[in-house]
Amino acid sequence: MGAGKTSVGRYLAKRLGKTFYDCDHEIERRTGVKIPVIFDIEGEAGFRVRESSVLSELTKLQNIVLATGGGAVISAGNRQQLVNHGTVIYLRASPADLWQRTRNDRNRPLLQTADPHARLTQLFAERDPLYREVAAVIEDTGSQSVRSLAQRLEQRLQEHFRHPSSDNATAGH
Repeated sequence: MGAGKTSVGRYLAKRLGKTFYDCDHEIERRTGVKIPVIFDIEGEAGFRVRESSVLSELTKLQNIVLATGGGAVISAGNRQQLVNHGTVIYLRASPADLWQRTRNDRNRPLLQTADPHARLTQLFAERDPLYREVAAVIEDTGSQSVRSLAQRLEQRLQEHFRHPSSDNATAGH
């Protein structure tokens, strides 16, 4: 959440000549409502069921770049879908960076709490090992621009496909 998946994914897709999909945007398109409304009506569990269904469909498409929601990796089934149908890139950002990027965003249902920074720290602790489990490429976002991050990822992907076993060994995600 707030790592730049949509911005970087869209830019990377353009550079690679692929179609870009954002899982959260696709859920909103299909339901006709924003993610926070789904959370209000169905709770996180209901949203996660929708997310898994849409993710299952999207991961079967060819020649795409897909940005998942930040919590998609919570489900073992989703992690398996991602690994089986693509090359997973983990845009890793520290909780402090995530807080700076999301602190004024009211469309983040999981951050509508008394202490959003603490919640981001908790989510990072829960999700970071899951992302590490499935990622072929891990890139710390830091303060890189979208353009420089996408260019770096393009280079890392080329290296990964030239030497896939060496990247997997270091990813450990």
